[in-house]
Parts: sequence; structure tokens; C-alpha cells
Amino acid sequence: MSDRSDRTRLIASATRRGRGRRGVAPPVERASTLLNDTPAAMRDGALGPVYGIEDLSAARELRAALAELEDAAAAFLVPSGLAAVTVPLTALLRPGDEVVTSDALYGPSRRFLTRHMKARGVTTVFHTPDASTDDILARLGDRTRVLLIESPASLTFEMLDVPALAAACRARGIRTVMDNTWAAGLAFRPLAHGVDVSVQAVTKYVGGHSDLLMGSIALADAQVGRAVFETIEDLGWRVSADEAWLALRGARTLPLRYEEQARSAALVATWLQARPEVARILWPALPGSVGHDLWRRDYTGAASLFGVVMQGGDEAAAHALMSALELFGLGYSWGGFESLITHETGQLAFRDTPPVLAGQLLRLHIGLEAPADLIADLEAGLAAWRIANR
Repeated sequence: MSDRSDRTRLIASATRRGRGRRGVAPPVERASTLLNDTPAAMRDGALGPVYGIEDLSAARELRAALAELEDAAAAFLVPSGLAAVTVPLTALLRPGDEVVTSDALYGPSRRFLTRHMKARGVTTVFHTPDASTDDILARLGDRTRVLLIESPASLTFEMLDVPALAAACRARGIRTVMDNTWAAGLAFRPLAHGVDVSVQAVTKYVGGHSDLLMGSIALADAQVGRAVFETIEDLGWRVSADEAWLALRGARTLPLRYEEQARSAALVATWLQARPEVARILWPALPGSVGHDLWRRDYTGAASLFGVVMQGGDEAAAHALMSALELFGLGYSWGGFESLITHETGQLAFRDTPPVLAGQLLRLHIGLEAPADLIADLEAGLAAWRIANR
């Protein structure tokens, strides 16, 4: 790993010399057919891609930038964050195998395991979101081939001891795959902590502008890399030149946006934590929050995404709060420049053991707006909440 900062590394690849006169950004090559000078050259892979389904300039440069960011031997691109999870699972699991993961797993990833993979003979074992390392290891069996890690967990933000889990799985010959979207490859580097495969939704922080869908798969092991590459190749999953170019543009400013949004999130979360309408903030970076000690030990930053457990209330009250807001968009996803809010209580019902919370669960993503303006907006939302709860 270079001793240069992430800010420098993500920009330096654009200004490296030795490639002649060119634009700072690679060209957007919209092409299916790639022409050749001679018949013999048509299948000569040494000359570059032979067909447009292979990675062209922007995708190649984005892959290189993400591999450098995650200290990976290779990084691959797929059309969505979900595909970044499903591809390595498809590559590493076979009928009769078992995968162990959290009961708080991202909903579409859970659906893939319990519907698609189950139909193909792969069993999923869920551990409780707040399980200890020993409890999780006790769930690993003779047929376990993959531990799928999500830390912090979706919606309720429980933290796991990833280095300990990765080391124990490696000793047992079990592969580890971690959804690292929350840390964006910046605040935590799974491969450096022993994880085999680090995936993230490039849709979120790397893209940063809520205008593309993409996922990345970073890894250090050549054998796993080959299996992932062949799965992508066989499924025909590639990203468009335009979206690769947009994601590369977003990557150049990723550290600045991530850090600034985290600063704003800390101000908003601290303000909300002191409000009588709020029972608890679910954000590992907040002192006193669940998982804070692990976050402080292993992470260098935090995503601007957190949960807000309200004091009581019902769906109507939650919707009243959300409807009163003007600056928070009502939409899914996160990691973009805009602040968002969602009501997530209903999603908890899909778990085997739904958590017992003091009230309704909201999820906030803090964007690049001024924190004072966001707090004033939330003040109006809380006023609507109080009226709805009379």
C-alpha cells in the first residue's frame, strides 16, 4: 500500500505520465464492434479488447483506481451493488454448500440466498445481528463454504469483529465475502483485515451523484479472482462506458465527500440523540452507540447513514414527520450528494428474529447540504411527529 493519502491516490492515476498527450479523463468509448487492421489481429487479445462486452477505457481505469483504493490485486465491475454480492456467491458456492450470514442482511441479498441459491441446493444459516465472534463461529458447519459479512448491518447497524472472523474462517478453509458499501473502501479495507472478497455498491459513495448503478468486487487471491472473472464472463455482466466514466469521475472526489458528509452526520445525529422524541441513534461512530468500540478500533471514518429509533409512534406519525420535511428526499439508496429519509420498521419483519425497538425506525442519509439547514428541517418534522402522536 502506498503511504500517500487516499485523496492523492485517487487523483494521481489521472495525471501519471508516459501515455502521451491525452485528456485528464479517459474517453467514453461507446462501442460494440471493435475493428482491426488484419484478420490475424481480430482475436489477438494482446492488442486489447476484441469486443465491446469487454472493459473499454473508462472501465479499465475505474477498475485500476478501485483496486488501488482497496489494496487489491484486482477489482471487477458489475451492473449493480446487488450483483457485486451475488457474483462471488455464485462463483464460490455449489449445490450442497452452506453460507452463514447475518439475520440483518441487506434485503435483496437475503432474497437471492433464500430464493435463487436455495433453489440450487445452497443452504443459508442466519446468525443474530449482534452475535459474538464465538457465536458466529459456532454456526459454521462441515458444509459451510462462505461467511457473508455485512458490518455495520443493514438498518440496525450492528458491528462485527471482522478481523477475528476472517482469521478464524481462513484457518478453517472458509471464504469470507464482505459487503463494505458503508465504508466505501475508504474507512475500512476488508482485504487488509484478512477478508477474501470486498464488495461495494459503486452506486452509493463512489458514484456520489445518484445517477448510476454499479457494483465492484475487489480481491487479493488469484484463485478466487479467476472464479469471479469467469462468473462475470459467463453471465455476460458488464457496465456501460458512460456509467464507468461517471463512476470514475465520482471516485476522484470520494474522500472529500465522504469526510464532509460524515462531519455533517455527526452534528445531525448528536442533535437528534438529545431530542425527547428520539429513543436511540443507531450509528457506530456515535459514542455510546452499539458497536462504537469496534468502529473506533478498526475504522478511520464513517458513512453519513444512520438509524433513528423514535419514542413510540406508529406508521402515520412516521409519515407525518417525513411529509413535513423539505430538504430530505423520500427515496431509497444513499451515498449521493442529497439527504434522504426512509421509514424502515416494516423491513424488520422479514428477519427471523425482528429486534424489539422503542418505536418506529427511520433511516437518514446526510448529504452535502448545510447541517444547520438540515437540523431546522428535522425540527419541523419532529413538530409534525408530536402533533400526530397527540
